[in-house]
Amino acid sequence: MFPITKKPPKVLQFGGGNFLRAFADWMIDRMNKHGDFNAGVTVIKPTAGKTANLLNKQNGLYTVFLNGIKNGEVVSDYFLIDCIREEINPYTDYNKFMETAAIPDYRFIISNTTEAGITYDPESKLTDTPQKSFPGKLTAWLYKRFQNFNGDPEKGVIVLPCELIPENGSTLKNIILQHASDWELDKDFTDWIEIGSVFCNTLVDRIVPGFPTDKTEKITSDLGYRDNLTVEAEQYHFWAIEGPEKVQEAFPADQYGLNVIFTKDLAAYQTRKVRILNGAHTAMVPVGILSGLETVQETIENADTGRFVREAVFKEICPALDLPEKELTEFANDTIDRFRNPHLKHLLMSIALNSISKYKTRILPSLIGYARKTGTIPRRLSFSLAALIVFYSGKYNGRKIALKDDPEVLAFFQRKWKQTGLSFESIEKLVLSILEHKAFWGVDLTAIKGLPEKISCDIQNIRTKGIRQSLKDLNRSEK
Repeated sequence: MFPITKKPPKVLQFGGGNFLRAFADWMIDRMNKHGDFNAGVTVIKPTAGKTANLLNKQNGLYTVFLNGIKNGEVVSDYFLIDCIREEINPYTDYNKFMETAAIPDYRFIISNTTEAGITYDPESKLTDTPQKSFPGKLTAWLYKRFQNFNGDPEKGVIVLPCELIPENGSTLKNIILQHASDWELDKDFTDWIEIGSVFCNTLVDRIVPGFPTDKTEKITSDLGYRDNLTVEAEQYHFWAIEGPEKVQEAFPADQYGLNVIFTKDLAAYQTRKVRILNGAHTAMVPVGILSGLETVQETIENADTGRFVREAVFKEICPALDLPEKELTEFANDTIDRFRNPHLKHLLMSIALNSISKYKTRILPSLIGYARKTGTIPRRLSFSLAALIVFYSGKYNGRKIALKDDPEVLAFFQRKWKQTGLSFESIEKLVLSILEHKAFWGVDLTAIKGLPEKISCDIQNIRTKGIRQSLKDLNRSEK
């Protein structure tokens, strides 16, 4: 029904799940169809277990369904992706997997094996068929390639890991070098890794809910065919790649209208994402849930909570960042549009997991940075912490809150709230004991002048007036 010509095998991809198919493979497909990139993707199954082998059954074809807000408008688009050549399962056909190391065209390694995928497994051996870990498999493949091409540096690869861990490329490279040492491989091989290959640190960003089960019949009707691999994603996408100029020359995704940035330093983009996107999520969670809301979209569309989130982002988080104002504003506007996406049901409770550690990494640097820059407390970020403390009492307005965090964290808050009465003095004592708990924050937050008083007053208001009225009062006081 859909005759295709297989592209040359240029990309070896570990993982064929929803994210990579709606992110990296979608980009490669755009580059193929709008230019001369002409790259085929071979998918390697990274873990054991049963598989339906749908990619091969569908001849590598599948549909990406993009839903979201683009330039202020709700947009839906379909893309038929045809860049995948085949999927190889190394657990059932290890020889076929290793035979790909002899194909000269391969230039890129792309992976998404979850955050736990880039880990060192001391039990891995070169003789395993296959190695249990992703780095083990990749080390064996690279060594086979080194042997096949007699150490030719031109047959090295560019590695673009998409796992969401800090310095993903550097970490993967170090594990591979460790395996090479463990396996007593030739020094010439480690030299080849250093000279011929590039391991890029990357940052990826696109929400991919996965297979749109609730929309299957409508999508089938719209497309005129049934696709068992349809994957739904938001319109927004972003890929920051840290590496030398030859990476951009070899993988010129930015020339095809794709939101891909090549940089010598990824740190600024990581900070921007964590502080604005993740920080806004964490700030809205206790405020939204205590307000009786369930999703990110409901929270941003609600008059009071929506204003709270927007002003937290634009008036308190962005000013605390040392990045160009234009970049911050554009990213913040994109973030709000993503929150408004009517097609994605992003539950607040799913974001609420481990909120204490999330507040430390995502919001606290903005709160401290703002206080240092201005000499004042950022009222929305401090209000969010007050709401979070109430949230961690485990109940509100007669409703039990299903908290999910480390047992030690939950036990700490349970103990502190049991000791807290209705008086303001009791609340002040509670707040001081929480803010000075360095195990949570890494610092003593009582040292920030005025912060304990602000949070104590906000908690008192939330408990006596309710979260909605407290928000209205906060918004009114900030006019």
